[in-house]
Amino acid sequence: MGSLSRSSTPEFSPLEVAEDLAPLPEYKAATTTALDFDGLLPEPLKLHEDLKTGCGGQLWPAGMVLAKHMLRYHREKLENARILELGAGGGLVGLSVAKGCKINGPLYITDQLEMYDLMQHNIALNGLTDRVKGVLLNWGEPLSQEIVDFRPNVILAADCVYFEPAFPLLHKTLGDLFTLCPEATVYFCFKKRRRADMQFMAKAKKAFHVTEIEDDDRSIFSREKLFLYSFTSKR
Repeated sequence: MGSLSRSSTPEFSPLEVAEDLAPLPEYKAATTTALDFDGLLPEPLKLHEDLKTGCGGQLWPAGMVLAKHMLRYHREKLENARILELGAGGGLVGLSVAKGCKINGPLYITDQLEMYDLMQHNIALNGLTDRVKGVLLNWGEPLSQEIVDFRPNVILAADCVYFEPAFPLLHKTLGDLFTLCPEATVYFCFKKRRRADMQFMAKAKKAFHVTEIEDDDRSIFSREKLFLYSFTSKR
C-alpha cells in the first residue's frame, strides 16, 4: 500500500505559496452530481450535495484530486486492503474507490453526526450498502471498538485541513490509527489556504514519514494549491 515515489523535481512547493487565502468554493443549492473522473468510472458515481448540515456536504477540490488518483493508480492494488476515509462528508473519495477499485472487504467512510445522513444517502444512492459502511468518527476522541476491530491499513483523507481548531484533533486521530496499525498508509490531499495549513504539515512531518506522491496531473492541480502526500509511521 506504499505511495508512489517522490518526484525529484516537483513543479511547485506548497511551502512557497504566499499567505493570501485561496478563494473558497462557491456554495450552491442541494443537487445530485454525476462523476466519472474522465472515464475512470464506467458507471458514474452519483453524489448528492447538501450544505444544510455543514460545508462538508459539498464537493471540495482535494476530494476530486484524491479520488481520481486512487482510481488511476490503485485500481488493482487494494483488493485486500482495509480502507477507511476520514472527514468523508458526502463520501466522495471512499465511494469512488468502492465503485471503481477492486476491493474484497468492506470500506468505511467516517465523519461527524452532521454528515451521517448524507453519507448514508449517498451509499444507498450508488447501491453500495453491501460494500460501504458509514460510521461516526469524531477526531480526537478514542476510536470506536468497531474501528479498532477493523484495523484499517489504508486511510483516505481529503480536504481535512480546513478548520484550524480541529488540526490537533486530526493529528491525534492519525496517530491513534498508526498506533492501531503501524503498517498503515494515509493518502492525504489538501488545498493550501493559509499559513496554518503549512504548520499542520510541519507537525505531520515531525510525527510521520511524509512523502509527496507522483501524479500525472500534479502540474495541473498544484497550480490550484492542491497537494497530495502519503503519511506512514516512523516506527
